[in-house]
Amino acid sequence: MKKLFPSYVRVPVIFAMVFAALEYFIDSGDHPAFIKYPMVMLFLGVFLFLLIAIEIVTSAVDKVTYHLLTDEQKQKLAEAQSVSFSESPFMKNIMKKLTRSKEMEQEADVMLDHDYDGIKELDNVLPPWWVNLFYATIIFAVIYLLRFHMFGDYNQAQEYLAEVETAKIEIEKNKSIAPDEMNVDKVTLLTDAESLAKGKEIFTNACVACHKADGGGQIGPNLTDEYWINGGGIKNVYKTISEGGREGKGMVPWKSNIKPSDIQKVASYVLSLQGTKPAGAKAVEPEAKLWVEEGAAPADAKATATDSTKVAAK
Repeated sequence: MKKLFPSYVRVPVIFAMVFAALEYFIDSGDHPAFIKYPMVMLFLGVFLFLLIAIEIVTSAVDKVTYHLLTDEQKQKLAEAQSVSFSESPFMKNIMKKLTRSKEMEQEADVMLDHDYDGIKELDNVLPPWWVNLFYATIIFAVIYLLRFHMFGDYNQAQEYLAEVETAKIEIEKNKSIAPDEMNVDKVTLLTDAESLAKGKEIFTNACVACHKADGGGQIGPNLTDEYWINGGGIKNVYKTISEGGREGKGMVPWKSNIKPSDIQKVASYVLSLQGTKPAGAKAVEPEAKLWVEEGAAPADAKATATDSTKVAAK
């Protein structure tokens, strides 16, 4: 029967819509989804196969239905609609090549002898598209067997490890562009070598002019002793680096030049210098107060109870 759009238009349009939907909804980064995820390509192949198969079956059903009509019904149908593209000689020739089935008038040539309650069976050959697809699956199986089982290409464990490494790269990439949510309320002391090395690198580039490379202090105060002007501990040191020191004569705020997570690394590195006692360290600033973490005993036996609990800003 005539349809609004011929099959050669319907199939590509429907396939393109499904393809576009998969590319839109599947996050595949810089690569197309059907390349990055083999299962997407497999799905598209199966979908296209089913789409073509449905069109062929639908066309065959329409063809049989048309031949079951009486001459009067065919005449009325012809008058009600013009001949569709699917009924053109070109499309008939295409369908004949795809199905290799006999015309209704030639069914006697392929009719089998047995009869069951008036039902007879035709001995049509298998459709070429189905046969060729079957051969393609055999070729695929042979290539797969040679590649993975005889020549030892990657196995599932190796594929998993490769995907894990790719995921790690993507995570690091996302971290570099994701908003930095570190702040003084969330900050914690870092002790791993990688974070401290990064903190030392930033400290060397931004802080040595005032505090010296060993943290002993020059223009700025000594960072290796237990006396702080704006308070010790990771939160106070983080806040001082981010917001700056004493107004008018203290350190400038670095929050516009160093991202919050890197300030955490610098603060952690500064605190790792505690007790190193570098040669030529600067004397304690008059404004500095002894800092003792809550719950810790004062290191200086002469420290008073007030000193041990007071939180002063460095």
